[in-house]
Amino acid sequence: MGDEKSEDLSQTELSNCENVKENEPKDNENNGKADKMKVDILLKATGNAPIMKKKKWAVDAEKPIGWIMEFVKKYLKLEPEEKLFLYVNQTFAPSPDQIIRNLYECFGTDGKLVLHYCKSQAWG
Repeated sequence: MGDEKSEDLSQTELSNCENVKENEPKDNENNGKADKMKVDILLKATGNAPIMKKKKWAVDAEKPIGWIMEFVKKYLKLEPEEKLFLYVNQTFAPSPDQIIRNLYECFGTDGKLVLHYCKSQAWG
């Protein structure tokens, strides 16, 4: 992975992605109990968005993207009426109900999912 440490944080399927594997066993299975899979998320500011001091986070793979949006808004202390847009690899905005695992399996690179965030529409 990279030099940065990731911090640990506490699914609708991506139907047009052929790389999503259904009924795949969870990572770190031991004694019949499965630990929750974590995905490294790299958050990058775009446009007029404030820069986060910590950019890399380990997030539960079953969380929806909407949860990430709310987390970033709270972390940046944005007002409730302020909008936040997330983009995958500077190309498209996933719907808030997309599951992180699906996006990671389809669009993850170098062991992480890169998300760009901004306060106004940038791409797509």
